[in-house]
Amino acid sequence: MIDDAHPLHAGIRLRPVRPSDAASCAEALTRSRAYMRPWEPLRPESFYTEEGQSRRVAALLAEREAGRVMPWVLSDAEDRVVGGFNLNALVLGAFRSAVLGYWVDVDLAGRGLATAAVRRICELARDELRLHRVEAGTVLDNTASQRVLAKCGFEEFGLARGYMHIDGEWRDHRLFHRLLHDGPVTGAES
Repeated sequence: MIDDAHPLHAGIRLRPVRPSDAASCAEALTRSRAYMRPWEPLRPESFYTEEGQSRRVAALLAEREAGRVMPWVLSDAEDRVVGGFNLNALVLGAFRSAVLGYWVDVDLAGRGLATAAVRRICELARDELRLHRVEAGTVLDNTASQRVLAKCGFEEFGLARGYMHIDGEWRDHRLFHRLLHDGPVTGAES
């Protein structure tokens, strides 16, 4: 279920974000800041503080309540945040689509956690949200993220010039998507 925690492996689980996650989000993002810089927008210093993360988490939860975002975190055995995953721009009706974004703590990168989490999120998107499609974009040289998406069944479908302002400049992105099902849109889903 969407609101349940899902064990991935080695004491790491995927669970919905909570207001109490602000401090450990700030710690993980600060620790991972240099590592993620080539793939992230430039952020103000306040973004890396507990107060800044408290505002960000509150905004994510408000967007979730409005039905526009589904935010999760990866948490370790001590329930500290070690990654973040969102289905953004959630659209239902005939489109039934969302845009995936994610990050994993620098200390846990390369261990298969992003792949496991993206697979689980795609299952939840298909089975619980009844989404037809999930999209993701990466800067051209983010080969690690591109490998994650390929392992999870995403296909590259295009190149977007100047797609997003990343690390201080408008950066081209490779666009990927995964079709989750070809079933009809019925009744309450439309």
